[in-house]
Amino acid sequence: MSDAAPGRLPAAEVREMFDRIAPRYDLLNRAMTAGLDGRWRAAAAAAADLAAGDRALDVCTGTGDLALELAVRVTPSGAVTGVDFAEEMLARARRKGAERGVAADFLAADALDLPFADDAFDAATVAFGIRNVADLDRGLAEMARVVRPGGRVVVLEITTPARLRPFYDLWFDRVVPRLGRVLGRDAAAYSYLPASVRRFPEPRELAARMAAAGLRDLRWRRFAGGIVALHHGRVA
Repeated sequence: MSDAAPGRLPAAEVREMFDRIAPRYDLLNRAMTAGLDGRWRAAAAAAADLAAGDRALDVCTGTGDLALELAVRVTPSGAVTGVDFAEEMLARARRKGAERGVAADFLAADALDLPFADDAFDAATVAFGIRNVADLDRGLAEMARVVRPGGRVVVLEITTPARLRPFYDLWFDRVVPRLGRVLGRDAAAYSYLPASVRRFPEPRELAARMAAAGLRDLRWRRFAGGIVALHHGRVA
């Protein structure tokens, strides 16, 4: 591991970490969220406000769960693209789409330099990944850039709760690294998680930074006692 500040790693190390945990990523997500992460992704997909025939982009797509949720909503004539820089994650996303019979394209790409034209999509989403980018403001600006005026940008992310703080600290400092060690056989990766969450902006600040990226009509809501926040706004 790098000697960088807690919750921060060079991009190459983050990529290597996610490639390493890819085989057990879904299992650990279910365990860490008591199976609720699917419900939160469904809420994020609904917030994207898509219709049949629309085009959507899912950034930091991981194993593709949110991208596939979006794809169901835009069929049969729409299109969804999921991008990530971890090839092992993308391989699992492609396999998952094939197994479910849901069509989505999964491409290797950098969230800070998206290989798409301006206004190419009707919505862009990201779930549990934006905190891992090296430059949050640039990542948000790139998502806004590739969405047409009036289209939505949606961010689903772990955050620090206003309440339940003792439980939150116990869960992320003790339980999550243990789950990573036992289920994922990678305690280091899941020790990075709580540190990355603590440096991430709280919901009001994140909304302000989304506004600075060119988004309007910003709304957010919390889930799970405030541990997870869902933000969305429209491109001006």
